[in-house]
Amino acid sequence: MTPACAPATSVGMNENAPDIAGLSFEDALKALEDVVRRLESGEVPLDHSIALYERGEALRAHCQARLDAAQARIEKIVAGADGRASHTVPFDSDG
Repeated sequence: MTPACAPATSVGMNENAPDIAGLSFEDALKALEDVVRRLESGEVPLDHSIALYERGEALRAHCQARLDAAQARIEKIVAGADGRASHTVPFDSDG
C-alpha cells in the first residue's frame, strides 16, 4: 500500500498520507485514480469509504486548481502581428 492510499482516519487523512497541496498534478491524479479504484471495488468499509471520498474530493479540487493555473499561463501567451506567439508573459503579471 502506498502512502497516497494509506487508510484514512476519521478526519479523512492519515499521518503517512502526503499533504495534497505538495503533490504535483500527476501524483495527485494518480492518487485520485487509486481512491476511485478502491471505492469502486466495494471492498472498503463504509467509514473508510467516506474518508476516502473526502480525500478524493480534495485531490480533485487540487487537480482542478493546477489545471486552472496552467490554463491561465497559456492564456498569457502574447501573439505577434502575424498571429503567432511572439513571447510569453507570466500569468501573474500585468503585461
